[in-house]
Amino acid sequence: MDDTYDTPGATSRSMASVLSEAILEDIVAGVLPPGSKLKIRELADRYQAGVIPIREALSRLAMSGFVEAEDQRGFRVTKVSRADLEDITAVRQRIECDALRDAIESGNLEWEGALLAAYHQVNSLPSILKDPDRVNPVWERAHDKFHETLLAGCRSKWLKHFAATLRIQTTRYRHQSIHNPHAASRDVAGEHEAIVRAVLARDAERACELLTKHFAATTELVLEDIAHGKAGKNDGAVRGRAQVRSSA
Repeated sequence: MDDTYDTPGATSRSMASVLSEAILEDIVAGVLPPGSKLKIRELADRYQAGVIPIREALSRLAMSGFVEAEDQRGFRVTKVSRADLEDITAVRQRIECDALRDAIESGNLEWEGALLAAYHQVNSLPSILKDPDRVNPVWERAHDKFHETLLAGCRSKWLKHFAATLRIQTTRYRHQSIHNPHAASRDVAGEHEAIVRAVLARDAERACELLTKHFAATTELVLEDIAHGKAGKNDGAVRGRAQVRSSA
């Protein structure tokens, strides 16, 4: 292992940023399951990095809520729970609907064009990859862009900021939802289309109703798994990156 990664400074900070993204990606995908202990040395071996940037990366993720720092006991992946998911969903519904109403009121033709482009992009991609079943990372980025663009016409930077924060928090729950057997019957592309149609018609009430149902559909799938004790289990999840040093 290269000791330069254990030296505090610019190199360590940039490495910590790369590691934060890599560890978060594995948390979201379920490779690092909810509630699992995050051992510094094991992670250093896994990601081929020094212990100092690993610890800094975990501290950053603790601030974001994906990791919990335990007094004198290190770090652990934050557990998933019914209460947490219901809370996140309810707050996200309120914030994004407020932002969407403002976007519909103030958004211009350029915003409409960007929304149509984002809609076509996400709906042109397969959302699920097989063997094992997992969320397509390219679709995931396009999906995030679609929801970001949906609110881009909103005039409040804080509403958009809080919406983005909650969107990140719901990512791992969305990954969990695909393992529910009822997920295959869901028409996510159709949900997107209905939302876009309502937005372009400048029908704020209808658009918000559809957006609220869109979020609730994912939540219901995960809550069903939680009720049956399945949430957080890593059934054939893809392996995380063995190393990230080349990305720094």
